[in-house]
Amino acid sequence: MGWATGLRHPLFGAAALLYSGLYVNKHWLHWPLPPAVTSYLGDLLSLPLMLSLALAAHRLLIDRTGALPVAWLAGAWLLVASWFEVLLPLWSDQAVADPLDVLAYALGTLGFHQWLNRPPTPG
Repeated sequence: MGWATGLRHPLFGAAALLYSGLYVNKHWLHWPLPPAVTSYLGDLLSLPLMLSLALAAHRLLIDRTGALPVAWLAGAWLLVASWFEVLLPLWSDQAVADPLDVLAYALGTLGFHQWLNRPPTPG
């Protein structure tokens, strides 16, 4: 099951747990959290989570031992940042463009590249 190794990575599990915790707190618990956490942690975690799922699909369908090319990572960052920080604020009054969100997406993508986008270890 080499294709699913990234989904069993402790950093993926931690990111999924943190993101789930943010979601539960936002919609049900309403515990006060620092503004930096509520504003940027979800953005920081979103691309590593999406890219980990994309990597698992890539390994399942295309190359069991591969990693995502850097150009794909840059494209994913550009697509997400453009959609959520440029286009969506033009159409939705609830969406607000924030350059720090773009930075959070970039840091999340770099973290994915550094720690999660690795070929599976044999065994």
